Amino acid sequence: MPQSRNQAFTMNRRRAVGVLGAAAGITCAGLLPGRAAATPAEADALMKTLTGAAAPSEGKVKLHLPQIAENGATVLMKVTVDSPMTANDYVKVVHVVAEGNPLPAVASFHFTPKSGKAEVSTRIRLGKTQNVHAVAIMSNGTVWHTKEEVKVTAGGC
Repeated sequence: MPQSRNQAFTMNRRRAVGVLGAAAGITCAGLLPGRAAATPAEADALMKTLTGAAAPSEGKVKLHLPQIAENGATVLMKVTVDSPMTANDYVKVVHVVAEGNPLPAVASFHFTPKSGKAEVSTRIRLGKTQNVHAVAIMSNGTVWHTKEEVKVTAGGC
C-alpha cells in the first residue's frame, strides 16, 4: 500500500529517533557502575602533570565538601584560596581532582587579578567514596594543595 509523504517522513523520523536512542544506550553503557575507576596513583600522576615540577604545600586552599553525600550525582563543592588577588600575587588556576571517578579530572577554574577573590562554588559528580583534591597554582609559581574525603552513599558517575 503506498504511503503518503507525511507517513514516510514520520517513519523515517521514528527510525532516526530509534537509532539515536540505541546509540545513546551504547554510549551510556560505559558510564554504568562497574566501569573502572581511577586510582589514587592516577590522580597523583594527573596532579603532577597539571602542576609541573613544583611540589605542592599544604595550606591556603580550602575545599568545602559534605562529609557524606547521599547522592553522588550532585555534590556541592566550594573552593577558596587565600590570596590578595593583586597584579603581583594572585591565583592563576585551581584544579579539582577526584581519586575514584572514572576520570580523575573534575574541573579547572582560571582566575586573574580582576577576579577579586579566588572562590568558586559548583556541583560535582562523585562515583563512590573517595578523596577529592584541590590544587592552586599561584602567579609566582608556588603550588598549594588540600584534600577532603567524601563518603558517597549512591554513586553519581
